[in-house]
Amino acid sequence: MQNQTAHAHHITDIIKVMNGGIEFYQEAKNKLDDSTYNAFFNRMIDAKEEAVEELQPFAVVQQGEVETDTDNLVKARQTYTKLMAKVSTEGTVFTYVDQLEEVEDKVLEELDLALERNQMQDCDATLRRVKVRMKECHDEMKALQVAAQQ
Repeated sequence: MQNQTAHAHHITDIIKVMNGGIEFYQEAKNKLDDSTYNAFFNRMIDAKEEAVEELQPFAVVQQGEVETDTDNLVKARQTYTKLMAKVSTEGTVFTYVDQLEEVEDKVLEELDLALERNQMQDCDATLRRVKVRMKECHDEMKALQVAAQQ
């Protein structure tokens, strides 16, 4: 039988980025308090929560326990956005949207890194399904970013 621990790679890193993204979207919802953005942010949160739930069994294979931490880069973007929101009230929506789009880029980057590795078959299939959904999230956020610039 194959040693499964050796074949679930980089899953915890993906989960950390997604957990950070979930927190960041929740913060953006609270700060912007705009029904147009809230519905959008809720979809992003739901998609990431579902993806984390699907990936957690592979995190357990990778590290022996569920991953609950967040990514430091996402936390840094969150802090930067809070600072920028305090400095400029009129740029707040754009600042949040711009930084959240960067989080979506980071999610895709982490998924690509995991997919480059030799994963268990069911892990690979799950990563590919998650990537399709996260690409849709990225594309929606990119469109929102373009709209927020105008």
